[in-house]
Amino acid sequence: MDYKIGDKVVYPNHGVGLIEQISYGMLNGRTEKYYMLRIVSSGLKVMVPQSNAAAVGLRPVIRSGETEKVMGFLEKGKFNSHHDWKHRFKENSERMRTGSLIEVAAVLKSLVALSRNKPLSFREKKMLERAKYLLVSELATARNTSETNIENALVKCLAKAKLQMPVIMQKVEG
Repeated sequence: MDYKIGDKVVYPNHGVGLIEQISYGMLNGRTEKYYMLRIVSSGLKVMVPQSNAAAVGLRPVIRSGETEKVMGFLEKGKFNSHHDWKHRFKENSERMRTGSLIEVAAVLKSLVALSRNKPLSFREKKMLERAKYLLVSELATARNTSETNIENALVKCLAKAKLQMPVIMQKVEG
């Protein structure tokens, strides 16, 4: 993929980023093109060599039409989660690293389903929050709407699958 300044991209496990700069440098004795992107939510700056962009999973934000597939999966898609915590966490971590929004949706859906039967571990709660954030931020960007609208749409999709997003208490500093 060849990106331009101003393109919105997704950096796996970090979310939507904006290509702010393109520069050239030497790598192993040859000229290499680098993308400097800023992760929208955190302000984190990431420099990705063009030759490594596909390997790290850098990709364009999904098209608006593809958002329907993700929402449809949340409504109707099958989900399964391993009974053993270690296997389940490893599987979900690998899914999150793929950068695929459908895989992230699968993690969200399986953790929401699991939370019906038992409390999630601290690490699984964190992963659920991360999956929700990644879904909401990319879907909002793709549909050019607010994150609140997308969160409401996710709740409706999960409700059609007879699932409810668990309330995760945020620790209050102070």
